[in-house]
Amino acid sequence: MSTGPGAPSAPAPNPDDAPGRDAGHPAPRTGMFSSLRIRNYRLFFTGQVVSNTGTWMQRIAQDWLVLSLTGSSGAVGITTALQFLPMLLFGLYGGVLTDRFGKRKLLLCTQSGMGLIGLALAGLTLTGQVQVWHVYAGAFLLGLVTVVDNPARQAFVSEMVGQRDLRNAVSLNSANFQSARLIGPAVAGVLITAFGSGWAFLFNGLSFLAPLTGLLMMRTAELHKVDRVPRSKGQLREGLAYVRHHPELIWPIVLVGFIGTFGFNFPIWMTAFTYKVFHAGAGTYALFNGLMAAGSLIGALLAARRAGSRLRMLVGAALVFGLLECVAALAPGFWVFVALLVPIGMVGLTINVTANSSVQMATDPAMRGRVMSLFMMVFMGGTPLGAPVVGWVTDTYGPRVGFLAGGVISMAAAALVGLALARSGGLRLKIDLRRGHRHVTFVPRVGPPGETSEGKLTATV
Repeated sequence: MSTGPGAPSAPAPNPDDAPGRDAGHPAPRTGMFSSLRIRNYRLFFTGQVVSNTGTWMQRIAQDWLVLSLTGSSGAVGITTALQFLPMLLFGLYGGVLTDRFGKRKLLLCTQSGMGLIGLALAGLTLTGQVQVWHVYAGAFLLGLVTVVDNPARQAFVSEMVGQRDLRNAVSLNSANFQSARLIGPAVAGVLITAFGSGWAFLFNGLSFLAPLTGLLMMRTAELHKVDRVPRSKGQLREGLAYVRHHPELIWPIVLVGFIGTFGFNFPIWMTAFTYKVFHAGAGTYALFNGLMAAGSLIGALLAARRAGSRLRMLVGAALVFGLLECVAALAPGFWVFVALLVPIGMVGLTINVTANSSVQMATDPAMRGRVMSLFMMVFMGGTPLGAPVVGWVTDTYGPRVGFLAGGVISMAAAALVGLALARSGGLRLKIDLRRGHRHVTFVPRVGPPGETSEGKLTATV
């Protein structure tokens, strides 16, 4: 097993493909859609367009169905928590399975399971038998499948495109997801208003036929092979120790953990603002989600054009994200609130793509499944802890206070992690108020850093 921080995953090693290359020598700017020239990735991308649209339709239908049945934002929070609880409990084991087995075969199993869950919810809803506990159970089962599906999908991207196009492919995956987020809520809003939530669940269940077809049509000989990790004791501890000894991995994961737990609870806030602040219906809720998706799509396409993923961009985006949430929470009227959703979506997506690509590029391919499972466990698995708390705050003190609390926590986490990254990278804050100079910047401390992970981190901050 290779233990270096960036062993190439392509069959023939290429120094240009090293994960840390952009740290000191930025890669040449690539085309916005460069990774789509690869056939296997095109098949994957196309299938995900259809499946992601169905997923967003189900998310809207699920949230609105629970709110309709209970009238409680806290119940929506419980549903969200149940969906992400398995990731918190078992997420690291999903990474071990991803490193141990073929990712394409794992995805064939997980995508089939997710489709069956959607069809089961459709049957219950369309027959009028659905109860809140059915939705809770469906959300929990979906979370169990996601434990393996998420790290497998994340790690499989590098096998399809290789290291050189990995950053571009990660960005396009986000653009794909956000494009579906534009279409799915709009279609779901129409279906829910006209016919009910059941048809959205049905479409989601059937939509998984598209990615399954794409996976079956792939040319396996063209995949960038990564040696599977044989079964042995201590693989989970090995992954955790690997992350603990790499500051360029652990601090971005800590940051997205705080933001995922407290700053990304949009199903709770959007339903509460729709229902309790603006006294509107499912169409307005779909509009809110569509506007955030538009901003996220813009952010993803801009990220696809960038050649590097600097950690300072991650911290800066997190600070701006928290500030925008605070401003939106205090927005005096409907249209001010609406106008802020686009930049919130754009900056939130920048956080996601920058953290995801930075972590993947800095990770040994043999460790990628376990590292990405930790990344997703922290990012998504924190929701079961944060969602009920945020839902309670929103119900007790109002939507504005709940949204404001998420923004304040996101800003505080960004500031603290930024200082920790600077310290780990041997940097210090410099303030220069002279005209024509950068007023606030980080500069190296006195004395050259040694050849340690701190030296690498200094170049990536």
